[in-house]
Amino acid sequence: MSVAADELRAVDLFADLDDAGLAAFAEVAELRDAAPGEIVFEYSEAPAGMLCLLEGTIVTSILGDGGRMQPAGRQEAPTWSGAISVLTEGDLGVRMAAETACRIAIVPAADFRRLALAHPSVHRRVMLQVQPVMSRITAWEQNRERLASLGTMAAGLAHELNNPASAARRAAAEMGEALDVLSSALGRFVESGIGREQAAQLVDLQQAALTACKARTQLDALDAADAEDELTDALTALDVREPWRLAEPLAGAGLDGAFLERVQTLAGPATPAVIEWVAASLTARSLATELRDSAERMSTLVGAVKTYAYMDRGGEVEVDVHEGLETTLVVLGHKLKHTAIEVVRDYDRTLPKLTVLGSELNQVWTNLLDNAIGALGETGTITLRTRRDGPCVLVEVTDDGPGIPATAIDHVFDPFFTTKGVGEGTGLGLDTARRIVVERHGGSITVDSSPGATTFHVWLPIKE
Repeated sequence: MSVAADELRAVDLFADLDDAGLAAFAEVAELRDAAPGEIVFEYSEAPAGMLCLLEGTIVTSILGDGGRMQPAGRQEAPTWSGAISVLTEGDLGVRMAAETACRIAIVPAADFRRLALAHPSVHRRVMLQVQPVMSRITAWEQNRERLASLGTMAAGLAHELNNPASAARRAAAEMGEALDVLSSALGRFVESGIGREQAAQLVDLQQAALTACKARTQLDALDAADAEDELTDALTALDVREPWRLAEPLAGAGLDGAFLERVQTLAGPATPAVIEWVAASLTARSLATELRDSAERMSTLVGAVKTYAYMDRGGEVEVDVHEGLETTLVVLGHKLKHTAIEVVRDYDRTLPKLTVLGSELNQVWTNLLDNAIGALGETGTITLRTRRDGPCVLVEVTDDGPGIPATAIDHVFDPFFTTKGVGEGTGLGLDTARRIVVERHGGSITVDSSPGATTFHVWLPIKE
């Protein structure tokens, strides 16, 4: 069923189009009705096209913990969605389902890419879709100050968050540059006199390049480095601007001199513009993937902190002791990343859950694991062992480091006592662990040590 141009006029993506431009989108748009609860687009699948919601409300969901879809937002008509995924031929990061009866116009993916290229105002509005991602990154960075209260892991966690945040910031900035090139390409093609048939063949070449890039593996990417010099020379000979910058995405997609020759045969004097257009398309796809991976990494880290601190649950909670140990390892991951320390797990997964003060108990695991990492330095083994011991769950943290001196072992739980150098420790970590285990949970904690084997034993009572 066809779509009237007037219906699309209400969608702000097309606000700057004249009647002819709007008619071009309406001509290819496909009308669809969706009943309440009907899936419009599925999570992690490439969308069939750019969606224009003309009437009704759509809810979006993302994949959460445990593999369950969780609500992420709501969109009310008139609005649009899916343009970035369509332009980069990437997968959709959300599931979209009709909350009410919906009237939808879908511009098929290939047609949207073609028309968006022809109308720079549409491209500019699509670019703005990246802004919410950057806002979330900024919010995450502002929350770093709160992490200072989590003690030892705060500095390392901030570093871990900064890496994907910086990558996402850089990718968003570069995405704007790539979209600017795509937006200006049509005008340059027209100026050079490229006809409809030539343009269609060039679009086929671009699609082939994007398909080839999607199929590339990491090993292929390593091999591509050797082809960059050859491509740079070929691009220089074609009088392409900044050939060294364009050679990387072209080589990464497996393109070579033969591809450039085909472009030159079809495009003639417009060859530099066409090559820049293809390179920008490849770059946009790569940047969209980088944005998605960075956001997922930040989400994983923030999720680990939330679990670590039990931010959504106050007071006593029922937990699996292994969950706390594993979350603490994630939080301390920055300390293990650049070492050869191995973590060995010997867990009894049949242990019952414990009713504990979750965030406080995780401070115990943090102190014990941080001490073990510090004792080992760059190499060694940490063994985490759990088992039932009478009415208690017994957790043991063992390292094969040099051990605690005999003169110090009787004082390790004393406040302000430390075997570390000046400025390296407060002497409160193990005292805090003792108070949490003994005074807050009615358990006990001991240590035995010899060269090559230091073990902290933590008993936590099981409350039936």
